[in-house]
Amino acid sequence: MPLRKFILLTITALYLTIGYSRAEAPGSIPTGKASSALNMVDFDKLIKRYRYFKPDSAIFFANLALAQARQQHDDKSIANMLNQLGMIDDNKGDFETSRPKYLEALAIHRKTQNAVGEAAVIVRLGVVELRKGNYDKAIGYFLQSLKVSERSHNTAGRMEAYLTLAEGYMGQRKFDIALKYLNTAERINNTIPFSNLSLNIYNNFGVIYRELGMPAKAKAYLEKGIMLSDEPQYQGLNITLINNLAKVYNKEGNKAKSIELQITALQKARTIQNYLRELQTLTGLADTYGAANAKQALYYYRQALILVEDKGAYKQQIDILGRLSELYKSEKDFKTALSMKELQNRLADSLFYKAMAKQVVSLQSEYQLYKSKAKVNELKQVNSSQEQQRNFYIGLTVASILTLLVFAYYFYRTSKLNKLLNTANTDLQDSNRVKDKLFSILAHDLRAPFASVIDLLFLLDDDDINGEEKSMLIKRLTAASNVSLETLNMLLKWGEMQLKGVRLNSMIVQPKPIIQRTVGLLKEAAEKKMIQIQDKVSDSVAVMVDPNHFEFVLRNLLSNAVKFTATGGVIQIEAVVNQFDNRVLFSVKDNGIGISAERLPLVFDIENVSTKGTNNETGTSLGLVICKEFMELNKGKIWVESLLNQGSTFYFSLPYFKIATESKAINIPVSKVSRAGRKESNKY
Repeated sequence: MPLRKFILLTITALYLTIGYSRAEAPGSIPTGKASSALNMVDFDKLIKRYRYFKPDSAIFFANLALAQARQQHDDKSIANMLNQLGMIDDNKGDFETSRPKYLEALAIHRKTQNAVGEAAVIVRLGVVELRKGNYDKAIGYFLQSLKVSERSHNTAGRMEAYLTLAEGYMGQRKFDIALKYLNTAERINNTIPFSNLSLNIYNNFGVIYRELGMPAKAKAYLEKGIMLSDEPQYQGLNITLINNLAKVYNKEGNKAKSIELQITALQKARTIQNYLRELQTLTGLADTYGAANAKQALYYYRQALILVEDKGAYKQQIDILGRLSELYKSEKDFKTALSMKELQNRLADSLFYKAMAKQVVSLQSEYQLYKSKAKVNELKQVNSSQEQQRNFYIGLTVASILTLLVFAYYFYRTSKLNKLLNTANTDLQDSNRVKDKLFSILAHDLRAPFASVIDLLFLLDDDDINGEEKSMLIKRLTAASNVSLETLNMLLKWGEMQLKGVRLNSMIVQPKPIIQRTVGLLKEAAEKKMIQIQDKVSDSVAVMVDPNHFEFVLRNLLSNAVKFTATGGVIQIEAVVNQFDNRVLFSVKDNGIGISAERLPLVFDIENVSTKGTNNETGTSLGLVICKEFMELNKGKIWVESLLNQGSTFYFSLPYFKIATESKAINIPVSKVSRAGRKESNKY
């Protein structure tokens, strides 16, 4: 039986050599006695033998095996042969043809629950995307393969997934991430038997360290791989490792050593008749010689071109023609460069039109099938014209509804985009307002006090002034400095609110102690102007508020009241509990200069312009803006009523909390502490 099989294999090989120069299509595969005597193991060996140097023969055997496997309903062999055909297509650069084969194989593996085969085919799908330059999609496939291998406890599959993930990130030149995956692959590799994937690991380490400018490490890995791959079954990878080592030497400037290694690789590739490795080496030699030795570079490019023309590898032909054109151009041989470029374009167009022709044939077939089905349906529905009419109107109605829905969707989307655009414009306007306000404060409210400080310092430096005048100047200097500090503090507080938002720490607060403390702080300023501050707030009043916010608002309103009340004036602080809406209404009333009707709507707005007090006190107008934000954050409201030259009353209301028995002012924290972030229409 072994002798018979050997004779059959020999006869089949001779038959292929003499009679077949191209692969048969799967639908027209001859199934003679010779092929029926071969089993799947025999076919697999033949395909692997012919895959590189006679791909047409490999396709022929793969199609024979596929037909036999389908006839025998051997799902495992069907998937294997589809995978083999896909890899042959990959080697030719025909990725659009290989992908459907891989997908069919993947469906079979999933149907038969073959997790090992499933993981392997997913890797092949990733390799297709990797070679097309779609690195993100490739990485997605490799991660999917890793998940399948981990689920099925497939150690070799996990190692291959980590290896290919590294290659995906190498394609993106993210070498730090690639090294992490490659180190993981190496650790797993050390726990399983040696394989061709082990050599791929060493090769990838060499490539990464070469690109990172670490030639010593690159050489160590590549030389180790070359030593371990010096076996007949690993000659293809041995050639790749030698070529990559040559690139390391070339990058170091040692072209002689690089060329010596590549000549060795070329001889090996020709010995094992591996056309892909031969092509890789020929183009590598041409690149090494480059423009510095254009004659030798052209020699190797021409050999590469002859090789790919013989194999019918159109994409590789296009690439080499492009390189030849550039090389001739660098040699000032523009006529030949143009000729190469035109040949490249013609071949590219031809390849494009071939692909288009396939699509046209496919569409024509689909159209003919559609016409046949339509004819059958027409014959079946000869006696049902009413039903056809009804179906037509239904279809028309559905189409109309769908059209309306599409229009409605696009109208909604456009409206939404317009709304977002308007919001963005509003935000931009707000930002400009904030910017203008900021510069206004810096230029006017902050600059003036600083200028005053500088003037006073110059006066203090004058030796002619007496002690009394110097004491008066120091007081004025202190006042001007305090104004500057207050302005800066207000500006920083407001800026912090715009950038970071405001932390809200709500609690039950009895405001009486806070009011007393605030009145005490402003007592000196009020006494200078002989202003009475009357606190009429009951000790029993309690509200839900952030105490720091409450104190800020009260201090700001009282400070403004003192500032804008004339000498001998009166300021009243009151709090009224409204049992109906469960709120406390606070008021700070003065009999000062009041606010004009024109300025009243802008009091709490960023556009408000500060005015001087009755004793020429200065401010920023930011205080009331912050007060408004604090009140809104604490679920409160703030407003003002004023008449020019008659005084102003500022009101603010807060949620009321009833205390059963009167006691000293206490703060009872509430368990909830909320965080108030920036508004979406932030002014910064």
